[in-house]
Amino acid sequence: MKIIEKEQTKIMVNNENIIELIDDNGDSVFFEHLMTLTYKEQDYIILATLEDDESIVILRIEQDNDGYDTYVSIEDRMELKEVLKAYTEILNLDL
Repeated sequence: MKIIEKEQTKIMVNNENIIELIDDNGDSVFFEHLMTLTYKEQDYIILATLEDDESIVILRIEQDNDGYDTYVSIEDRMELKEVLKAYTEILNLDL
């Protein structure tokens, strides 16, 4: 079991798929990595929030000028819907 402590919050998790992202304010936010998938030749990362088990976050993976991965919010609602649909179809195949 891994324990993540941040300020007065303690998050206990049972797997090692926890990642830390830094938001626009410089604050750490922890997520569970659910899946990385490629859809229409673009890579996406699917994350679950640790505070709310029912919320997921989908981010597009892009590379910065140095070749490092960056995670970008998806502004196009159609793109977001398509990636969400692809993700749920993959989940249904695994059932």
